[in-house]
Amino acid sequence: MWRNCDHLQLCNLKTMTYSEFWQPLTAVYDEGEARAVAQMVMEVHFGLTMADVLCGRMGDEAELLQLQRRLLTGEPVQYVLGLAEFCGRQFHVEPGVLIPRPETEELCRWVIEVAERGKDRCTILDIGTGSGCIATTLALDLLAQPASVVAWDLSDTALLVARKNAERLGANVSFVKQDALCPTDDQACWDIIVSNPPYVCEHEKARMERNVLDYEPAEALFVPDDDPLLFYRNIGHYAARALKHGGSLLFEVNALHGNDTARLMAAMGFGHVETRTDLFGKERFVFASKI
Repeated sequence: MWRNCDHLQLCNLKTMTYSEFWQPLTAVYDEGEARAVAQMVMEVHFGLTMADVLCGRMGDEAELLQLQRRLLTGEPVQYVLGLAEFCGRQFHVEPGVLIPRPETEELCRWVIEVAERGKDRCTILDIGTGSGCIATTLALDLLAQPASVVAWDLSDTALLVARKNAERLGANVSFVKQDALCPTDDQACWDIIVSNPPYVCEHEKARMERNVLDYEPAEALFVPDDDPLLFYRNIGHYAARALKHGGSLLFEVNALHGNDTARLMAAMGFGHVETRTDLFGKERFVFASKI
């Protein structure tokens, strides 16, 4: 039985309400985003549905306050939670690793479309793997068309995170420390090369959100204003010799330079070159085949 004093003490305990959690976040986000961030915290961190929340269930108040404080600094919710969703799977992310974007899911779908045209096991290289989201997704989603997947990155942090993501999700991927700007002298060894390299020009910083500029790794985002195609040119030269005959090169690109990237690939001697738009109608992807 509850003693009366215990019952009164419990009744007087104040717990944070859902509105008290999300409303202060409007200092950083607009109202819709603040609510979406709060919902993500409830679902991912506490395992609560919105039905639970509306019935008055909330997470531990000390944890809520700690999470709220971090969000109010502008730290991305994915870093706060340590998780980002990509192609229906949860990937661990942390500072030093780029947060996967929905557009990159479209790149993966195009790679899968290309890979499934072949009849045999294909070899795939992911250049600049970051969290490993592309390489891991391809290794898992091409089970009907088995693929040998290798992923490069220069960042030790990224490689550590990517390996752990692949292991946790049961993907067979080989990770290698390699600079995309100084690639190895491979010859005709890959069926597909895919890359989402740094492509944001320095002058674009003025239009970017502070939570990206202040928290996500600059080395995974930016290229010099005077050389926006730096990575595409170097990776293109590598792909020209390292792809097998009929092999495919697929990029995510800066929408401002999609056509420039396509023209560069054509000038390098690649055959069929194609661009695709993302869900927002921006020139976001480039395909080129080795002839």
